[in-house]
Amino acid sequence: MHLYRRLRDLREDCDKTQEEIAAQLQIQQTQYSRYERGDRELPMHHFITLARYYGISLDYLAGLIDTPRKLEP
Repeated sequence: MHLYRRLRDLREDCDKTQEEIAAQLQIQQTQYSRYERGDRELPMHHFITLARYYGISLDYLAGLIDTPRKLEP
């Protein structure tokens, strides 16, 4: 699965808007929209923020594995 698809699916599964996720990343909604569309590459610090926010491992978020793993404390 492509990263941008996973970003959108996670957001929608949590019933969040792009604006809410953008606020977590401290960016504009338009910038976050570019990540979800695959127009821009998501910086590593945003990967880490989103993994913590969703409580999932980075390898799942990046699309390296298909089964989500909880983030280890």
